[in-house]
Amino acid sequence: MNLIEAKDMTLRYSGAPVLEHVDFSIAPGEIVTVIGPNGSGKSTLLKALLGVMAPTGGTITRQPNLRIGYVPQELFIDKRMPLTVARFLSMPHRHTDDAKARALQRVGAEGLESRQMTGLSGGQFQRVLLARALLSAPDILVMDEPTKGLDQPGIAAFYQLIEDLRREIGCAVLLVSHDLHVVMSASDRVICLNGHICCQGAPQVVSNAPEYRALFGTGTGGTLALYQHEHGHSHDPADGCDHGH
Repeated sequence: MNLIEAKDMTLRYSGAPVLEHVDFSIAPGEIVTVIGPNGSGKSTLLKALLGVMAPTGGTITRQPNLRIGYVPQELFIDKRMPLTVARFLSMPHRHTDDAKARALQRVGAEGLESRQMTGLSGGQFQRVLLARALLSAPDILVMDEPTKGLDQPGIAAFYQLIEDLRREIGCAVLLVSHDLHVVMSASDRVICLNGHICCQGAPQVVSNAPEYRALFGTGTGGTLALYQHEHGHSHDPADGCDHGH
């Protein structure tokens, strides 16, 4: 059974269509990456799948008792408000010190418990957000451009961490990325979105699709840059590009 599934989903703002006729699914343990230009509806898609926004048309179903770990694109914390990492990790649900320490260690941020959230580097901040998401023992990790503001080595390290976590705990990963250079080779599927699903499939398939090239051009050779990692989880990649409406 799919963790989340949308069928013929349409979503409008003030009568104007933002997403039209979207069919989406993500299976247990699968990594799905959503790419698209600004204004293509990527964050809106996540909000609809998470239940934050109700679709105007179509249906969304979620597995009963689905545990979701969410890593937002940005999180503003007032610099005047003292907030340690340990306290942040117990918001909104309390966790034991041991559980928090294990979560921080798992994401490579051990020993930060007493640090102020506003004093963390960009990479440390994202890892703490990820640690908080892991404390819910998620069936699926949902991340909206989690590497925004990181440099290239930081981006590569973060995605290696995501891949390792998927392998260790078996959770699915739904990832939105604005950076075409950051699509993991471990992604089972890449979905190219621009108000509707233009095409989807394995990263290598999407990078050669005319719909992808029409959106992003050939300035980067028309191909997605892939981080080549060894990973122990596999799915049958799409043989061809599945075209949207």
